[in-house]
Amino acid sequence: MIRRLYDWTLGLAEHRYALVALAIVAFLESSVFPIPPDLLLIPMIIAAPRRAFMIAGICMVASVAGGLLGYWIGYSVFETVGRPVLEFYGKDAYFDEFATRYNEYGAWMVLIAGVTPFPYKVITILSGSTGLSLPVFIVASVIARGLRFFIVAALLWKFGAPIRDFIERRLGLMFILFVILLLGGFYVVKFL
Repeated sequence: MIRRLYDWTLGLAEHRYALVALAIVAFLESSVFPIPPDLLLIPMIIAAPRRAFMIAGICMVASVAGGLLGYWIGYSVFETVGRPVLEFYGKDAYFDEFATRYNEYGAWMVLIAGVTPFPYKVITILSGSTGLSLPVFIVASVIARGLRFFIVAALLWKFGAPIRDFIERRLGLMFILFVILLLGGFYVVKFL
């Protein structure tokens, strides 16, 4: 099922309404959809590199808007809608323990989930269900999703199709290493 959904999503990149499809996928991926918008973003930018940053901008705005839907799911309908999504991703067992500490580091969690392969939808729902400050959530989401999509756009704009393999296979790892270095830097500054 996931493979068919993956292939269907990839096919949308060639459609004449690809930007609309990208916005819809980015919106839904931030709250319930399992396929990341990068699958549309990458081929669309390769096909039209001059529009790379506009495409990334649409993806970012739609993703943050979808994140607000995820936040609302967590805030308003967590038990009936949010908990099943978390169960689907296997994160429901950790929720109660996690929620007690979440708001202390909530902005960091949104930033990390927004740039790494960790399912962003889990964090959007947790943010709403734990009552993370909405302005903090929005700012962290804009920064994180902007970094993720604009870095991909910049790499594709600069290097074109040859960088596609790197992005598809290793960019998640690079973002994880970036987050580790960033957090390590803050730790060093704070404690040394």
